[in-house]
Amino acid sequence: MNFAGKVVLITGASSGIGAATAIKFSKLGASLALTGRKLDNLNNVAKECAAGAGAPLVIPGDITQEADTERILKTTIEKYGKLDVLVNNAGIIETGTIETTSLEQFDRVMNTNVRSIYHLTMLAVPHLIKSQGNIVNVSSVNGIRSFPGVLAYNISKMSVDQFTRCVALELAAKNVRVNCVNPGVTVTNLHKRGGMDEETYKKFLEHSKNTHAMGRPGQATEVADAIVFLASEAASFVTGASLPVDGGRHAMCPR
Repeated sequence: MNFAGKVVLITGASSGIGAATAIKFSKLGASLALTGRKLDNLNNVAKECAAGAGAPLVIPGDITQEADTERILKTTIEKYGKLDVLVNNAGIIETGTIETTSLEQFDRVMNTNVRSIYHLTMLAVPHLIKSQGNIVNVSSVNGIRSFPGVLAYNISKMSVDQFTRCVALELAAKNVRVNCVNPGVTVTNLHKRGGMDEETYKKFLEHSKNTHAMGRPGQATEVADAIVFLASEAASFVTGASLPVDGGRHAMCPR
């Protein structure tokens, strides 16, 4: 897989799966545009990226804000003149059941995990049609299986899967592919940012040994490998796919 001459825009690139994906693309020669809310973290990720295609373009911003989203895409195009791959990775998780959730929580999760992807993709599609590029969305095993306790998150990730399939069908005739990855529990800061304390998170990872067929949680680099595959010519006949990267969790029915 070679991304020399290709421009890749990654959201949520300041940590976790986004950061691992940026580093992987950089090693394969891509020119990168990295965005996220934490500038210091973005700069640290940029330093880890190989210098073969030049230093990544760092664009701090909040994709739940329309003006930021528009600026992120505009800055990318101004810098590179085109866009070949869009990785919609940014997302949040919050705990809450139908008894404990709120409309504010629903709006917060849906705005970050769905509305922002909808908006950025709308803006990016004309450029992707020109380059005959592709999109990889980061969903979750929660998009293809149901789990209690994270209601708004489940709904948001199912929406990402449906969005992926619909846009894939709409753009297939224009040779723009659209796919998503569905990670299981992956060792990142996502759950801690969602409110888990250190001890609860440790128990959560330990429990993952029972809920994942392969007996462990995943690593961000493993998800990054799948994203890069879907974005590459090795996946030239793959579109509308939801690819589980979850150690078999989607296939399990624990008793």
